[in-house]
Amino acid sequence: MLTIGLDVGGTKIAGAVVNSSGKIVRQMTVPTPASDPEALEDALVEIIEALSAEGEVAAVGIAAAGYIDASQSVIYYGANMAWRNRPIRANIESRTNLPVVVDNDANAAGWAEFRFGAGRLFQHMTMLTVGTGVGGAIVIDGHLFRGGFGVGAELGHVTVENDGLLCGCGRHGCIEQYGSGRALLRFAEDESLKPVTGDALAAAKDAQGNLPAAAVKELLEAGDPGALLALGTLGEWLGKAAASIDSVLDPQVFVIGGGVAAAGDALVEPIRASFRANMAARGFRPEPEFRVAEMLNDAGVIGAADLARIHLDESLPRAQR
Repeated sequence: MLTIGLDVGGTKIAGAVVNSSGKIVRQMTVPTPASDPEALEDALVEIIEALSAEGEVAAVGIAAAGYIDASQSVIYYGANMAWRNRPIRANIESRTNLPVVVDNDANAAGWAEFRFGAGRLFQHMTMLTVGTGVGGAIVIDGHLFRGGFGVGAELGHVTVENDGLLCGCGRHGCIEQYGSGRALLRFAEDESLKPVTGDALAAAKDAQGNLPAAAVKELLEAGDPGALLALGTLGEWLGKAAASIDSVLDPQVFVIGGGVAAAGDALVEPIRASFRANMAARGFRPEPEFRVAEMLNDAGVIGAADLARIHLDESLPRAQR
């Protein structure tokens, strides 16, 4: 069975036809008209029609950043686009005549890792996506957790610092302010002020008038001491958050995804060390594994497509499955 997955980002919509093994058959991207709800739906329909033209597809999964209702139908609030209480599922179904399911983008990425990636050998998985912000996905006993109203697993808003930095959610001290790509740039700025270890960061900052993410990435890849210290600080905060999450969920594995996860073990090791330092009852209970996500930029479309397949299977009479 072929299904379509759409990953709606702030600047582009990625779409793909995906088979039941999680393999992409064909794919395309279009710009996101993020400020116009109607134009955004038009873009979704156009990409669905284009991907469907070369062969039959059975259903569509749409992944978007924001708060989605428990029925996977309505986007209460789109984080990067002008969707407010938008009945996306009904609107797109009426225009494409295909079954549609809508989910949070971190949920979709986490589901892809659970089904086909770093979490595939486990039944209890927690994923932290470390990008511009911090997202999360929770799998409990093989099932994606969404919460009573559909807006659960917003792990970026776990508090790690009382009276800490103001977060976009309106609260203070969320891990999103200390464990995200934006936080990494802030920590790198701090390191650039230190002699010797911060020299390369300071030089990159002086050359461009600021410290761009691309320069920090290049320095991390080169093993620059200052950049690695900044990454280590990021990992310490993420490990602290993971320890709190672990006390509630007791996952078998933490999967670290998102753009910053490209740093691999250089990020995972300080997360693991900080987790162990903050872990409750350390030494008297099993410890979860920490793994880097495997699906990279395709996780959203693959997860959305697989969630659409599952939704369709569950809606069919047993004899037709």
